[in-house]
Amino acid sequence: MSSPNFASLPISPQQLEALQGLGYASMTPVQAQSLPLILSGKDVIIQAKTGSGKTAAFGIGLLNHLNPRFFGVQALVMCPTRELAEQVGQSIRQLASRMANVKTVLLCGGKPFGPQRDSLHHGAHIVVGTPGRIQDHLQRGTLDLKGVRTFVLDEADRMLEMGFAEVMASITSHLPKNRQTILLSATFPDDIKNISRSLQEKPIQITVDAEVSHDEVIIEQLFFEVQRHERDKTLLALFEHHRPRNAMVFCNTKKQCAEVARFLSDHDIEAAAIHGDLDQRERDQVLVQFANESCPVLVASDVAARGLDIPALEMVVNVELPRDADTYVHRIGRTGRAGQSGKAFSLVAPSEVGRMRVIEDYLGNSCVCDVLASLDRDPNYELRGPMITVQLDAGRKQKVRPGDILGALTGDAGLSGDQIGKISIMDNWSYVAVHRAALRQAMNFLSDGKVKGRAVRARRLKTQH
Repeated sequence: MSSPNFASLPISPQQLEALQGLGYASMTPVQAQSLPLILSGKDVIIQAKTGSGKTAAFGIGLLNHLNPRFFGVQALVMCPTRELAEQVGQSIRQLASRMANVKTVLLCGGKPFGPQRDSLHHGAHIVVGTPGRIQDHLQRGTLDLKGVRTFVLDEADRMLEMGFAEVMASITSHLPKNRQTILLSATFPDDIKNISRSLQEKPIQITVDAEVSHDEVIIEQLFFEVQRHERDKTLLALFEHHRPRNAMVFCNTKKQCAEVARFLSDHDIEAAAIHGDLDQRERDQVLVQFANESCPVLVASDVAARGLDIPALEMVVNVELPRDADTYVHRIGRTGRAGQSGKAFSLVAPSEVGRMRVIEDYLGNSCVCDVLASLDRDPNYELRGPMITVQLDAGRKQKVRPGDILGALTGDAGLSGDQIGKISIMDNWSYVAVHRAALRQAMNFLSDGKVKGRAVRARRLKTQH
């Protein structure tokens, strides 16, 4: 049975055009179930895993309710982390690309307060942000939420885990009672149910593929018994044996993330770390490089990785087992998506056997264990991304669009379209992925060429460890 088309929904031609431009041919299950309700103004609870299309679902809904002629905040999306807020903000901007004069402002910590204040002062339709910074703006009187029509709580369970309950309550007290509230959560403990009861009117709950199935057959799960000093050697062996095109490696601490990324890079496996010690610009650069195939391996903590939408991940490795089974399921659920096979490997030190038993109880079956000696290794193996990321010192505020960069590189620079990958536009700079073989040609042009009639500085991004 074919999936329903977006054209069947009561949305504008501009919205349909934007969806077509993004390659959205038909609705995912979560979109098909939730969008008719969201578009009709109902309060909705959505339980669905990352990559299910839930961001587009509430993004289409809030844009449909928007009045672009009124320059006041009409939609508020609250996310637990800066990374997720950045990703959601970018998705909403893409969905609004065919709508005139729709302004989205990001309110996240780790970035200067002043530019955010100025953006709000000049008018904004949509605010996407983290609880702490949103509250900061409310307390300083720089954010007015009286005109909000749509309120979205994304990953509400994670916000509670991070201790934002009081901040969330403070923020919601500034919202009008006559609004639509959309709540998204991977799990529904009593705390989440209580939040729903306090914020929503007769909500309709939608559950679509909320968790990785316990008996998921397309994900190969394997546990390796190791001594602590054998973790690095075993991790390297897994790469040299399985030879993945890309991978995500999970660590439990910031220090461990940095050390593991450095170890892999020292052994010809290009890896970048994302953790709490990076500033926002560094985080953006890591995520851009991973998403555009410039860096094939991401080493992350759970907090830093939460909410990242990575649809085609071949391998996940737990360098250390997480402290609870829910986190384990969330980690491995990043591979084996969309009908593709995936591999999930975990390194288990003697002190972590108890954690493995908890996972066994949760999954309802025994964990399959193996040893390092079983892995045939390719000593000549190396893993590098096919692309290189180039940063341009011009972005959204300089009116630069992806088409401007693509046109410059395929025009005067002489690159072919297949030599250029993903283009990401930030406020004051842009990133473009260029095929390794075409990097010199692109940089030679950019050193004295122009983008949109102006000279721009360009530099190759290095991988963050």
